[in-house]
Amino acid sequence: MSKQIKFNGSPKPTLGVELELFTVDKETYGLTNGAPEILNHFKNNTFFKEELLQCIVEVTTDVCDNVDDVYNDLRPKLDMAIDYSNKMNIDLLSMPIHPFSRVSDQKVTNNVRYTQFLDRMQWPLRRLLITGIHVHVGVESGEMAIAVINGMKRYIPYLIALSANSPYFEGEETGLASTRTKIFEGLPNTGIPVNLRNYSEFQKFMRTLQGAGSIDSIREIWWDIRPHPGYGTVEIRICDSIPNLNDVVDLTALIQALVVGLCNHYEDGTQLPYLDSWIIYENKWRATRYGMDANIIIDSEGSQAQIRHIIKSTILALEPEVYKLNLSDNMDRLINRIDSKNDYYSNQIKLFNKSNNFNEVIKKNIDDLKG
Repeated sequence: MSKQIKFNGSPKPTLGVELELFTVDKETYGLTNGAPEILNHFKNNTFFKEELLQCIVEVTTDVCDNVDDVYNDLRPKLDMAIDYSNKMNIDLLSMPIHPFSRVSDQKVTNNVRYTQFLDRMQWPLRRLLITGIHVHVGVESGEMAIAVINGMKRYIPYLIALSANSPYFEGEETGLASTRTKIFEGLPNTGIPVNLRNYSEFQKFMRTLQGAGSIDSIREIWWDIRPHPGYGTVEIRICDSIPNLNDVVDLTALIQALVVGLCNHYEDGTQLPYLDSWIIYENKWRATRYGMDANIIIDSEGSQAQIRHIIKSTILALEPEVYKLNLSDNMDRLINRIDSKNDYYSNQIKLFNKSNNFNEVIKKNIDDLKG
């Protein structure tokens, strides 16, 4: 008999956030292999973690009850890491792609798991010089998690557009607001989640890939949104890294409100208006290409609307969830950023065009992370 995958459900919409950060040389502003020394220094702390490359370190929260807890958890951890990095002549950079460092110059972390990944995946994994933000939201059951994931698919383009912050790769402007999104899609088991009817079908999916030797665990399912049975969460993995911690918290607040809203739909037995999967795929591409300047498709007739307006309308429709979760200040700040067109990718481009120097772009992001 096949082993069941237990979902350790959460009775409350708890939060967990993971931030991936680059280590940067203070003098050249290029990437440096600073993660091993940072991790060794903080080896007794479980909230600093290694990643595939030695130029990336991850900072994670504990389980948080609300977005204020997320900020109060992350701020001191970031400050600890920044203070120690300064002693190493290193800065920490919350940017999804370093604008000029090259993939071929980076060293892989000395870990058997990563070595095996590289042997199996080759070039798509070798070029994975990217960082992002992962947000976990607690849900009650596996069935609810699958229902939420199905509902969240339509919002993937919104979250890409709101966080898009990677217009450069190896010194070239790519023409994309989120280059990270396209790089990540080169790996297997990435992108928009497969269509699943229920948690049993998810378990069948996992058993098939594990039985075939394609994956070892859920950690190798890199969908934009995935269930995390061990944590009892839905994990949203699509967002580019952004430099300002307050903005990270506001984005987390929106994600929490969306998930709670979908949980309410599930419990009430109601559904969102249907959106064809091919529309979601096209909208994801448009958000990746144009960010907050995208026009997205809103119905099967091909009608379009500005993504800025659609996101604002979505936030306003979440008023009951926003009120219950005490997220009004976060949503006000988010709407203000949308209205002011304070978009990360365009800010990078404007600053580079003004200075003709990637170091100025990097310095701005480093300073923003320090708060």
